[in-house]
Amino acid sequence: MAKKAKAKKPRATTPAVYRITEIVGTSPTSWAEAAANGIKAASKSLRDLRVAEVDRLDVKIESGKLIYRAKLKLSFKYHGDD
Repeated sequence: MAKKAKAKKPRATTPAVYRITEIVGTSPTSWAEAAANGIKAASKSLRDLRVAEVDRLDVKIESGKLIYRAKLKLSFKYHGDD
């Protein structure tokens, strides 16, 4: 006779808090690279990055050259004062 599989209990999830901050990444090449540069730089000082939302794209003209800018809202897990 086959044994019945035990029903799995739902795992209790620990409440989490996330913080959102805004950054601007730049690139001489593209908006995608500007966003990637911003995330790469932010990841050096922010831990547990979760979501990057593109809020705004624009181009700065500097000495006749284009500088692509991506304004991002970054979400990361808040750990308090630890």
